[in-house]
Amino acid sequence: MNKQIAGWDIGGAHVKLALLDASGQIVAVAQQACPLWKGVDYLHRTLTDLAGQFDSQQYRHAVTMTGELVDCFTSREQGVNAIVRAVCEQFNAEQVSVFAGLRGFLPAAHFQPADCMDIASANWLASLLWVAKRLPNALFVDIGSTTTDILLIENHQLKVQGFTDYQRLVSGELVYTGIVRTAVMAIAQDAEFNGQPMGLMAEHFATMADVYRLTGELNEAHDQCDTADGAEKSVLASARRLSRLTGYEFSDSDHALWLAFAGQLKTKQTQKISQACLKQLQRAATRSAITLVGAGVGRFLVRDIAADLGVEYLDFTDLLPSTAKTHVIDAADCAPAAAVAYLAGGFG
Repeated sequence: MNKQIAGWDIGGAHVKLALLDASGQIVAVAQQACPLWKGVDYLHRTLTDLAGQFDSQQYRHAVTMTGELVDCFTSREQGVNAIVRAVCEQFNAEQVSVFAGLRGFLPAAHFQPADCMDIASANWLASLLWVAKRLPNALFVDIGSTTTDILLIENHQLKVQGFTDYQRLVSGELVYTGIVRTAVMAIAQDAEFNGQPMGLMAEHFATMADVYRLTGELNEAHDQCDTADGAEKSVLASARRLSRLTGYEFSDSDHALWLAFAGQLKTKQTQKISQACLKQLQRAATRSAITLVGAGVGRFLVRDIAADLGVEYLDFTDLLPSTAKTHVIDAADCAPAAAVAYLAGGFG
C-alpha cells in the first residue's frame, strides 16, 4: 500500500495541506486562502492549485474540515457533501478517506449522509488524538486565524466536554477568536486611549491582523485574508484602520500612540484566551503535570499564556516524528492537516 499521505484541513477561509513520505517525514506543508463562503468553485481552484504545486496525485488523501459551516451552504450535511465531492473530483475517490472523529476514517467513495455530523468540524479532534498519543497530560491550545481550541488530555485520555461546535462554545473549549480575521470590535468595546478611557466604534473598521502587524508578530505568510477596508497590509495602513475605531484624527507621526493601542488590544485578546485556558486547567486532576501545547498561527500567544500561568510550554512541532522547519509555513501552523496525515498513515 502507498503510505505517502496528503493530509487536508479544509476550512471556510483557508485550505491547509501536509504531505508525508512513506517513512512519516513531512516533505511539504502549505496554507492557501480559500474564501469558501463565496462558492465551491473557490475550493475547486484551490485544490487544483495545491495539487499542481506539490504533485500530490499519487498520494493517499486524508481529509478533515470546518468549511461546511460557511453560509453558502444551508446545512452541515450539504457542506460536508460538497467538500467531499470536490476532493473526490480532484483526486481518485478510492484514494480519499474522511476523518469522522472517534469513528476514525471513512472511505470517501462510500460515505453516507448519516456520517456527516461526525465529519463536520472535527479537525480539532484529529489534532487532539495525535497529541494524546504523544503526551500523557496536556492542554492543547490551537490559536488560528479565526478560532481558538482549548482541550484537555489526562493520562493519554481525552477530557473533552463537547464534540459539536455548540457544545464546545458552551464548555469554553472553543473560543471564537483568532489573530487574523477576528474583528477588533469583537475583542474590545472600550479601551484606554490617549490617556483616558473611552468607548470604541462598533464597526468593522479593523481586524486583529492590524494589531499584530503593528506589534510585529504576524508572519507575512500567515497574513492571507483581505483587510477590513480592502486596502494594503502595511503597518501604516493598519494603524489608520485602528484609528477609525477611536474617532481620533489619524496622523502617521503618532506611531507610538497606535502601537500602544495595538498593545492594549493584544492584551485584551490574550486575557480572553488565558481565562479560557485557566477554566480548562481547573478541571485537571493533576494541574502540576500539565503541559501547554501550542499550535496554530497564533501560538506565540500560547507561549506568553504558559509563562503567565506558570505552566510548561511545548510546540506542536516537537511532537512530530519530523521537526525540521524547511518551510515558511510549518506543521504546527497546520496542525489538523498534519495530524490527519499521521493518523491515517498509522504513524506514532
